[in-house]
Amino acid sequence: MKGKLHGIIFSYEKRSGLREMTEARMPASVPFGGRYRLVDFILSSMVNAGITDVGVVLQGNYQSLLDHLGSGKDWDLSRKHGGLRLLPAFADDNMISGLREYRGKMEALAGVRSYLEGIRQKHVVLADSDLIINIPLQDVYQAHIASGADITAVCTSNVDTNENMTFFRLDEAGRVKETLFPLRDRSGCHRSLEIYVLSKELLLNLVDECMSHDLTSFRGAVLQARASSLHIQGYVWDGYAAQIRTVKEYYDRSLELLDPSIRREVFPAGRPIHTKERNDASTYVDPAGVCCNCLVADGCTIEGTVENSILFRGVSVAKGAEVKDCILMQDTAVSRDAVLRHVIADKDVVVKEACTLMGTANYPMSIAKGSKV
Repeated sequence: MKGKLHGIIFSYEKRSGLREMTEARMPASVPFGGRYRLVDFILSSMVNAGITDVGVVLQGNYQSLLDHLGSGKDWDLSRKHGGLRLLPAFADDNMISGLREYRGKMEALAGVRSYLEGIRQKHVVLADSDLIINIPLQDVYQAHIASGADITAVCTSNVDTNENMTFFRLDEAGRVKETLFPLRDRSGCHRSLEIYVLSKELLLNLVDECMSHDLTSFRGAVLQARASSLHIQGYVWDGYAAQIRTVKEYYDRSLELLDPSIRREVFPAGRPIHTKERNDASTYVDPAGVCCNCLVADGCTIEGTVENSILFRGVSVAKGAEVKDCILMQDTAVSRDAVLRHVIADKDVVVKEACTLMGTANYPMSIAKGSKV
């Protein structure tokens, strides 16, 4: 499939329930799983499928994402021709998208239309950046070609999530009959995973027509308005897929990785998740320390007790400290005799001596980047 599909990842500013975690970054660059960022999962799925050209549509507070992605070298996308292209917002003759938030995917695509024109491949895959998934996109592409569809929409029969997402009703042949949003009664529906495959030609035509009518939403202007005129085919993916939109979703999906069966789905053999490298020493666990049922990255120092938690690179837990059911991001330091329960600590947080921080499983405590508590 190499050279037949082009990737577009949406990472523009939008409302998020991730609160403190997105004060200094885009949702795409929120750390996840001990050493990754959210964007790594869909980007790695593209790379693993042989996609060599990927454009990332940016807008808003994207400096952290720029630092993480860099030239694309860690994903083998640093190339003289094509490779990874970061697409900050800019204005064209018909819009001023660089001066405000994008109102939807179609407006975001219109903002980078000149880039779309230069795409060398015949087909394009569009995807959001806040999805935890490891999907063989080559299979999606082959199914798209075999069905003769105008658009292939990846969806899942797992609809156990909030109603404010996009849902499809499929017919017996898997064709999308209806696109629904929001939806309370989700029985018999499939939830969209916001991954779509279509031709470059159709994409450009849709962008031009939507902008000429001031239509900005891909869901409303394309999936809903054109369900009868376009052949929109569903591709059902019932492997692991988690959209991260709130602190509670982030906390739950993170701790799911402690389950070996979930880890095998997210990190299957043959489809690695790539990320920015950082060279750290091996993690040290003091003989008197306790580390039980945890994911621990390199460079950590554990002298206290850590249970059912995820520790990113460079985390330190001092003697006498207790950390349970927590997520501690890069270079967080937990001082002596501190007690943490159901806490999400962002990068470079310092928890002072004998401090007690208590969240709950239903409402975890989130501490902003660089805080001292």
